[in-house]
Amino acid sequence: MVTADSILQKSDYKKVRSDRYASFDSGKGAEFEQGKLTLEDLRNYAAENGEPATLSGRQEYLENIINRHI
Repeated sequence: MVTADSILQKSDYKKVRSDRYASFDSGKGAEFEQGKLTLEDLRNYAAENGEPATLSGRQEYLENIINRHI
């Protein structure tokens, strides 16, 4: 528990996580999260508008944050 609290309070983990899932805060992502769209609706949207930009999940960076706090 102490390690997890340290990570949450003393690193930018929360910002990285928030940035990673920002597409669920508005637009079609938010509508899907709220149950207003199906996977088929999202597929149709992607077919009409193209794939969204690919963003790194920054896996290695997050692992380094955890390792620094252990």
